[in-house]
Amino acid sequence: MSVCAAVLAGATVLFSSPTAWADFVPGGEGTASETQVDGGQEDRTVSATAGAVVFDRSNNGSGQSAGPVASATNWTPPACYYAPKYTPEQLQKALEPVWQAESTGYQWDAEQRDKYVNGHPYKDFNKEKSGDGYWWDSYVTDGREGDPGALDCTKPPFWVDTNDDPPADIPQAITPEVLAQLAYAEIRVPSTAVDLAPENATKVNLPTWAWLDGAKFKPVSVTASVPLLGVQATTTAEPVSVEIDPGTADAEIYPASGVCEIENGAIGEPYAQGKADETPPCGVKYLRSSGDGSYQMKATVTWKIHWTGTGVDAEQNLPDGAFGGEQDVVVQEIQAVNR
Repeated sequence: MSVCAAVLAGATVLFSSPTAWADFVPGGEGTASETQVDGGQEDRTVSATAGAVVFDRSNNGSGQSAGPVASATNWTPPACYYAPKYTPEQLQKALEPVWQAESTGYQWDAEQRDKYVNGHPYKDFNKEKSGDGYWWDSYVTDGREGDPGALDCTKPPFWVDTNDDPPADIPQAITPEVLAQLAYAEIRVPSTAVDLAPENATKVNLPTWAWLDGAKFKPVSVTASVPLLGVQATTTAEPVSVEIDPGTADAEIYPASGVCEIENGAIGEPYAQGKADETPPCGVKYLRSSGDGSYQMKATVTWKIHWTGTGVDAEQNLPDGAFGGEQDVVVQEIQAVNR
């Protein structure tokens, strides 16, 4: 994080009242970072992080059981990024109190004045270009404040003209791809409690059918955008399979891999009367009773993640994500009948 961003972090102001996007400017009233909202927080439709990036969550998963997907490859979205933050006047308002306080030392202050005021390379905070660009600075991704990667963005504020790309040597500069990665972190998918037959308790050596309602497990997406730049990216998660872990080694899984692929919009097949002796396409057969307790069966859904955005002609892939949930399964002995 840059020095000026760090100094201002303690003075950040968050606004909860609705704000039109036409009124949005980097840093708001000189606070360096504000939350702009167009739509409700309660229904998680459209909202913005503290910064220049806006998230549309209207097609996201919802409900108390929904949660974030975890990358199968330990990949994580960037912990920090660069985006528009200040107009010339706002940067002046941010830096001059720091210099006047002399808290950063004479040498640093002199170098900063020379850079931003004296024309080496910027003059008077680039006020002659007001309206034709913005000062970019670093932001920390929401929820990643304690991440060591949040300290990777150390470049001081730099100017980018309207319609120009940021410098090529700044990999964290906001782009449609970076927006797609930030949207990945906002994806929420439903819990993975599977339907079972038998429903309340199954029997030893009896195949138990497992399936997921296709209507619940439909694609979800989040769109991230920077209104000031006119760029956006939509990241979509689609369920592709569920892996069954019966919670005990004393079990057989169907299929043997334990991975049930999605077919015709559903995972597994609902049990129907007359199929008790058939092998389920997705399920488990417990070989030992759970006694007075239950087994913790876990179902983990794999989600294929892809994105498209401004200037991107075809869908681009991001690492697959996974989200799982546990449920109790009671397994009883089959009672013999003596005659």
